[in-house]
Amino acid sequence: MAVMNTATLTIAEMREFAGFTAAEQRYIRRSLDIGLSRCDAFRIWGRSAGENAAIRSQYVAYQELKALRHSVPQTSGFDAIEGFVGKLTRVAAFDLAQERIESFSAFRFLYERLISAEVRPWLPSAFCAAAALPQIRPERRKMLLQSLSEAAATAPGWSDRAPSFYPEFIESEAA
Repeated sequence: MAVMNTATLTIAEMREFAGFTAAEQRYIRRSLDIGLSRCDAFRIWGRSAGENAAIRSQYVAYQELKALRHSVPQTSGFDAIEGFVGKLTRVAAFDLAQERIESFSAFRFLYERLISAEVRPWLPSAFCAAAALPQIRPERRKMLLQSLSEAAATAPGWSDRAPSFYPEFIESEAA
């Protein structure tokens, strides 16, 4: 039964990923390669000097991820919030400013894989904070903030189940 549930959840994650735009899918795969050190992102994703510069910037921004993975606040107290949410918001702002993530769903999908399932309760606040920054163009700010559903913003609890689907780069077949 557990194998069936895991397979069902993996398929649901694959369907969710398939529902993202092509740009979101590409950015999520590239971000996972960079954030999880899965490969040489310059070799796989760098198609131009501009993309190589963006990848380099992403490597720098993602230096915070290791610290974030080890500092997700475990208690309901306010002691650890400032350092964690501040760093998470800074990394989130970088990703949203790239204009490849179009919705909270895509953002959540990416960050629960970059950091861990434990970060889920913190994602709505980090997303809102990052999306509301003046570095994000006003029309994008509006679109991003409207993508956060009331259910996600007011969820009484979050699953701690680890994601099982991590999309990867797939080479185009030779014609």
